[in-house]
Amino acid sequence: MIQVNILRDRNEVVKGIDINGHAGYAEYGQDVICAAVSALVLNMANSVETFTDDHFEGSVGEDGGSFSFSFPDKISSESQLLMKSLILGLENIRDEYGAEYIKFRFREV
Repeated sequence: MIQVNILRDRNEVVKGIDINGHAGYAEYGQDVICAAVSALVLNMANSVETFTDDHFEGSVGEDGGSFSFSFPDKISSESQLLMKSLILGLENIRDEYGAEYIKFRFREV
């Protein structure tokens, strides 16, 4: 299962996301859910870097099963939109394939 931890402040501004695990939908290297999640998160990170001036911290685990991305400083409306778009895409994958493959948690930071 992929665990998605969404980090929000008390005003519900998305400040970051941590993703861990593998979906287990199909054999490693053939898993369309893992591929879709990877494409969404990498596109979001590349978009923040390319289209905004926001400072961010990010990392990807060596095994490919973890991704962490956060904004330690103020976040622009553009980056906030990109984060909300990522969450929407992840929720759509969950809704299409099932909650047994992707689980969400919201944590206040």
